[in-house]
Amino acid sequence: MTLADAKPGVEYRVKEIVTGDEELNEFLFTLGCYSGEPITVISRLRSGCIVSIKDGRYNIDKELAAAIKI
Repeated sequence: MTLADAKPGVEYRVKEIVTGDEELNEFLFTLGCYSGEPITVISRLRSGCIVSIKDGRYNIDKELAAAIKI
């Protein structure tokens, strides 16, 4: 299952990130989004979703949400 399919308000664990872009992987790592970390979808938007990672909230697009396996 990917983050794009996640239900809002439910805490999930990141299993894997499949982007094919090392720079994007490093960016997500700096946000705290890496394997084993909890992640929660706060709300859905037309262009993506707002997620909670550690103590921060971030807006991510649909393509990136689809690359995050939970």
